Amino acid sequence: MTTVEPEQTAVEVAKGPKSTKAKLIDAARWLAIAVVIFFAARSLITSWDEFWVTMKGIPWLSSALSLVALVGSIAVGVYAWQIIVDELGKPIGYARGAQINLVGSLGKYIPGSVWAYLLQMELGRKAGLARARIFTASLIHLGVGVVAALVLSILAMPAVFANSPHAWWLLVLLPIGFTALHPRVLTWGTSLVLKILRRPPLDHRLSYKLIGKVFGALVLVYALQGTHLWLLANSVGAPGFGGFVLCIGAMAIAMTSGTFAFILPSGVGAREFAMVAVLTATAISGPQALAFAVASRVMFTVADLITAGGAALTARLQARRAA
Repeated sequence: MTTVEPEQTAVEVAKGPKSTKAKLIDAARWLAIAVVIFFAARSLITSWDEFWVTMKGIPWLSSALSLVALVGSIAVGVYAWQIIVDELGKPIGYARGAQINLVGSLGKYIPGSVWAYLLQMELGRKAGLARARIFTASLIHLGVGVVAALVLSILAMPAVFANSPHAWWLLVLLPIGFTALHPRVLTWGTSLVLKILRRPPLDHRLSYKLIGKVFGALVLVYALQGTHLWLLANSVGAPGFGGFVLCIGAMAIAMTSGTFAFILPSGVGAREFAMVAVLTATAISGPQALAFAVASRVMFTVADLITAGGAALTARLQARRAA
């Protein structure tokens, strides 16, 4: 098990009266959660009017199914993250993993996506898991996710090249990405980053089975996100099946672009640019494509709040039953 801090069970963590330091740390965690919820809510409010104008022209069934697809993608993404955490130590299960991952992920709404990882580590530590274990899982999840996105980006290549002839570098990155997925290479790369951060390296090599599961789950995540975008765009009768394929590739590129635009809250701007570039390759006009991109961002925020709220409520109910 890769840890630098002793891991405890939830029962052990709860035993005995809390010291002043522990109370201060708890207060800081709650303050951090309140801050990220504030930023997420602000993101929702500032885009609401433009979002509502767009949604009024979309059939309610398409909107509802689009939101369901997003919630499904988040649920699958949590699964991919949780099985990595389980690989690195004593299994924590899906429910516990969701509580840490989903609430922590709201940190991406604060400028500088690093806050999401920090909050996840702190929530993991409160649950008795070593911070290094949580960070390592997020690191592997991110790396495999980038490769999955590169693979699916091929679906949107015609539109990408039409708008940006210099995007050939995406094709160059593909063989590099596949090489990085080899268990030996991925284990070495993860251990190297941990060493740079002055953390112990992984004590065993990652398996083909684990990497295959995570890769497959993340491909499904992007496919569901593409379905979400297609349901919105198809409501105007333009994209069709060809547009469906393009939307999957577009979301893979857009979400990866948003991840690396870490200075911006939740990758704002970078994600929309990639989505608009692909949607305009169909029969959708530029302004309409931008409207769908804005609507998509708001729906992502709604889905994030719904899933994080559900995970937090589940944790609260479990704590009450345990008490």
